[in-house]
Order: sequence, then C-alpha cells, then structure tokens
Amino acid sequence: MMRAIEPRFAVAVVTKFSTAFLLLIFAAVVFAQEPGPAISTVTVPIEKQVRQTFEFKKDRVYFSNEFPGGRLNAITKDEEGRYVVTITPENAPINMSPWYAFRVWSRKKKEIQVRLVYPEFARHRYDPKLSTDGKSWTPLDPQKIVEEDKGPGPGIIESRPKSSTITLTVSRRPLWVSAQELQTSKEVFEWMDAIAKRAGASIVEIGKSREGRPLRMLQLGNTASKRMMLVISRQHPPEVTGYFAMQAFIEKLIDGSEASRAFRRDWGIYVVPLMNPDGVDEGHWRHNQGGIDLNRDWQDFNQPETQAVRGFLARRIDETGGRFYFGIDFHSTWNDIYYPMSRIYEGNSPRLVHRWLENIQAAIEGYEPRIQANERLFPTRVSRNYFFDCCGMEAIVYEIGDNTPRDFIRKKGEVAAVELMKLLSEPRP
Repeated sequence: MMRAIEPRFAVAVVTKFSTAFLLLIFAAVVFAQEPGPAISTVTVPIEKQVRQTFEFKKDRVYFSNEFPGGRLNAITKDEEGRYVVTITPENAPINMSPWYAFRVWSRKKKEIQVRLVYPEFARHRYDPKLSTDGKSWTPLDPQKIVEEDKGPGPGIIESRPKSSTITLTVSRRPLWVSAQELQTSKEVFEWMDAIAKRAGASIVEIGKSREGRPLRMLQLGNTASKRMMLVISRQHPPEVTGYFAMQAFIEKLIDGSEASRAFRRDWGIYVVPLMNPDGVDEGHWRHNQGGIDLNRDWQDFNQPETQAVRGFLARRIDETGGRFYFGIDFHSTWNDIYYPMSRIYEGNSPRLVHRWLENIQAAIEGYEPRIQANERLFPTRVSRNYFFDCCGMEAIVYEIGDNTPRDFIRKKGEVAAVELMKLLSEPRP
C-alpha cells in the first residue's frame, strides 16, 4: 500500500488555532459580509498537495487526485476496512469550506466505504456529487452517507459533523467523487467560448493569476457604451452554485429576445467568471495561490487577481468617459442570501439594487429572499464595497446556498437578469 506524503505545513499551521477561534473567524466572515477587522493580504506560504495515485494493491482499489480541481491529501485504511481520506486546507486560518475531489476505481466491482476526515477545527460541509465522466453529476444517495461526531450547537456550523463515511460502488471505470460539481478553468473557459460565439462577443485577457493562469473577461453588448456593468464570480474555489447562478444570469442577457438585444445595444457588460483560477484548479478550500482570500483584498490590492480588475475598471472608465452603474459578485454559502449596500448609500443609479430585489421577489411566486444590507463602506476590502467606492456602482454580493436545487438556481439567475434589464432600460431623468 502506498500512502500520500503527509501534509506538513497545513497541519502544522491549523494546529496553532483553536477550534473555537477558527469557527468564530468563519462565522464573522461568512455571515456578515461586512468589511471586518484588518486582515493582511500580503502573500503567505501555502502547501501544494502532492498529485499521485494511491494504490491499495491487496484490495486492487485505487484513488487519484491527478486532475485539475482534485484534492486528497492522504489516505490510509482503518481496522474496520474503511478507506480514510484526509482533507487539509492550503493554509490557515481559513473559511470552513473543506473541498475534496478524487477518482476511485477497482479491478473488481465492489462496494467500499470511504471516511472523509478533516483537521480538528473543520466540519464536513459538502455531501458528495458523483460522476463517471467528470461532466454529468448526481448527488450520492443520502442513505449512503453516515455523518459522525455531529456538533451539539444549534447553528449551521456547530451542528455539522467532524467526519462523514460514504458508501460507494466502484468498478474498473473510475468514479469521480467531488464536494460539488467540478467546474475548473477548462470547463469555465469552454463556457466562455460558447457564450462569445453565440453572442458575437469578444474575450480579452485582463491579467494573470499568481501562478500565471489567464484572467479572462467576456465583453458583451456595446463595448463603446458609456453605460456599463460588471459581473464576477469564483473568488472562492468551492463556490460552484454561485457560478451556476452567474451562468444563468449571463445566458439570459444574451438569449436573443428583443429585450436582451435592445439591452445589449445600449449597455457594455463585462464578465470575469473565474476570478481565482489557481485556487479552482489546485483544489483549494478558499484562497488563491498567494494564500489569500481574494474577497478581502479590495483595499490593499496585494494580489494580481484583484489588481487586474482594478486596472480594467480604471482603463474602461478613462477610455469610454462613461460610468459603471451596476456590479454583482456571485458567491455560495450555506443558504441563499443577498448582501447589498445599505439604502443610505446612493451611487450612479440610486436605489437600483433594492428596487431590483423587490422586483425579483414579486416575479417569483412565494419567494421571500433573505437580504442583509451592509451599513459600512470603509474599509472597502470586499468587492462590493470597492465597486461602490471606486466607481459609484450599485453593487451586491449574490450568495447561493450549497444545496439550493439546481433548477431553482437557474430560475433565480434568469429572473434576476430579466428584472435588471427592465430597470436599467428605464428612461433616465
């Protein structure tokens, strides 16, 4: 049996922080979306996982993390015959989004048990999605998931289990097991190419990531227009459901309807679907290759990914003499929630976001969106605050729940696009 090289840096770092302290950090940054206390965004070390195939020769069972987006740090077999998969983060402290993704296969068809374990401070968050081709995904049957050592707390975080044992049927054909559907740079860039072709749009590179991957931007609509909007997503690698909402939103803006054609004649729409390609392809829990949460770097701009967007915004405003009226940053969290700026802040299109949210609620029967407005503009740190401060954009963080049904994610994204087009197409005073 071959084992992974034991993760040294990540384990050493996470043990310096108590469970309670890290959970407190997690709650503060996830649920508030406020700028929060000062957090340095200067590059720090990370531990890159070892890419390899893990062989259990006696059992003729094999595991692999040798693909973009994969994460499996170590694996052993316990006395009960379970394969114990250890998942550690790229560094710490870190948001509790323990991403995992691996392939498993066997010389003979059989049923196996795999136990997912994490550092002491972490909790199991994502129930597995399965695929036989890396493209089509289905959730694992809940009856094949046993949650272990669940916390006593009433809150979302505290009540989650420390580990989870899953039962898988494996055969010669590799089975993909992932925390969420894999949407790596390959899949994202393929989607961008298809959108550009369908809409007759262009794709430009606005910069490179910390590790040199391209930061690609879709330029939709009228790129000479003085009326502009910005869309970004995937600052945090595991947040796939937010990315799905972004896809539905953009696809509705180019669906060929008269409303979408008219809108794109008047507006320049700029989209960065993959803000953190390094983190996505390296299977990170949260950070970029500089070990930093990008959505805390919109004040100091220590990371190349945020620098690229800042530079683009300044250039575009200078080149067009126009304004950005709307900015949206798609994310994922435990439950659907919207984080706009407070009504006390008025930018280039006053009350746009709050009117938009009211219209979304009215357009979806029985829907009552959770809305938590941000009262503090400074320090900017998060994208929404910077978008408002730098450019007067009416900006929002749009969060989708980890387990929100995929058809409802699409519906919300499409309705959001329709209602935004209506509001932005209104005659201006």
